[in-house]
Amino acid sequence: MAKELKDIILPDLGEGIDGAEVSEISVSIGDTVKEGDTIVVLESDKASMEIPSDFDGVIKEILIKQGGEVSVGQLLLKIESQADNSNDSSDDNKTKIDQEKPVDEKIQPTQRTKPPTQPQSHSNDKVFASPGVRRLARELGLNISNISATGDKGRVTKDDLNNHIKSQMAMQAGTSVSMNKEIDYSTWGDIEEVKLSKIKKITGQRLQQAWQSIPHVTQFDQADITKLDQTRQKMNKNLSDKKTKVTFLPFLMKAVVQTLKEAPEFNSSLSHMAQSLIIKNYFNIGIAVDTPTGLVVPVIRNVDQKNINDLSLELAELSKKARSKKLKPNDMTGGTFTISSLGGVGGTYFTPIINPPEVAILGISKSRWEKIYNHEKQTSTPKYIMPFSLSYDHRIIDGAAAAKFTGDFGDTVESLSFLENNK
Repeated sequence: MAKELKDIILPDLGEGIDGAEVSEISVSIGDTVKEGDTIVVLESDKASMEIPSDFDGVIKEILIKQGGEVSVGQLLLKIESQADNSNDSSDDNKTKIDQEKPVDEKIQPTQRTKPPTQPQSHSNDKVFASPGVRRLARELGLNISNISATGDKGRVTKDDLNNHIKSQMAMQAGTSVSMNKEIDYSTWGDIEEVKLSKIKKITGQRLQQAWQSIPHVTQFDQADITKLDQTRQKMNKNLSDKKTKVTFLPFLMKAVVQTLKEAPEFNSSLSHMAQSLIIKNYFNIGIAVDTPTGLVVPVIRNVDQKNINDLSLELAELSKKARSKKLKPNDMTGGTFTISSLGGVGGTYFTPIINPPEVAILGISKSRWEKIYNHEKQTSTPKYIMPFSLSYDHRIIDGAAAAKFTGDFGDTVESLSFLENNK
C-alpha cells in the first residue's frame, strides 16, 4: 500500500467557540500515532479540550506553536498514513484533487476603530482642558464633559481621551481593557510578571462587559440553617458510599429551584432585541468553581428532577473535571441561574456579578454561629446563620420582587420543604 500525506484540521469545537489557545502539543515530528491518540491540547475561554488524530500514521509536519491561537478549520499538522489503492484511478484522482484544495479560512469583517460620535454639550466650557485637548476631542467627536479627568486640578489630559476611547472600543467588542498607564514598576523594587491564563483573560472580559452592560443591584439576607446542617450530617452518617460527602450546596440548589418556580422572571433571559422576556421552564443551575487557571461555571441540568444524593455525586464529578481541565463545552452551556459559594472560604456578604444571559445570581457566604434572641420567649438560642446575596438585573427585576425572592429562599432553606419529594 502506498503512503499519502493527510491533513489534521481543527474541527468544530462546539457552541460559541470559534478558536482557542494551544496549551500543549502532545506529539513531535517523527512520532507514530494511532487514530484517537491525543495530538494537541487546546484551552478556550470555556474549557480545556484534547484534539485526537483522525488517522494512524507518522507525524510529518506541525504547523502550530504552543501558546499560539488557532481557529476552527485551521490546518494543525500533517500525518503520513497508508493509502488504500483498492479504488479505481478516477477515485484516486478525485481524492488527490480534494487534498490539494486549500483550507477555507473565515474572513472576518473589518471592524471600525473610530469611536461612536457623541453629541456636543455647551457645558464644555466648565471643563478644564488645554486648547489642544479640546481640539482633539472635537475631531474625535467626543463630549469632553463626559471624560474622566486625571490631570492636576481636575484637568482633562490627552491620556484621558485615549483611555476613554479604549474603554468605549472594549465595550463594543466585548473585551477587557486596563486603564493603567504604562509604568516601569521595577523602579521601586523587584517585580514578577505572570501571564494571565486564557480562562482568566476571557473571564475578565466577560465580567467587565456584564458589569458595564447590566444595571446590577444586590439584595442581602440571611437564613437559619441549623436544621439543614443537622439533616446533612445525618445523611452523611447513613451514606453507603463514604467517598462522596453531602455538602450544603445540593440543598441550596433544590431550595433555589423551588423559589424559582414561584418567581419565573428570575429564571429567564432578555431577548436579543431586548423587547421580550424568555421564561425558561427548565432549571439548569450553574455552579461557580474556582480552579488554578481561573473561574469556570459548569452547569447541573434538570436540578428539579434530581435528589440530594444525585446532585452530590454530579457536583463532585463536575468539580473534579473542572480542576483537572477536563470540562467539555457542553458542560458549561444552558444555565438558567448561577450560585457562587464562598462558604468554604470566608466573608460575610459580597456582590456577585451576573452571568449573562441570566438575570440573577446567588452568592453564598460563610455560615457562623450566632445567639438569636426570641422576643416572645425572651431567650437567646445559638443558631447556625448563613449570609447570602442576590444580584439581579434591574431592567427586569425590581427591588420588591428581589426582596420577596430572598425572603422566600430563606424560608425554603429553613423549612426544608423541598425534601418532601427527595427520593
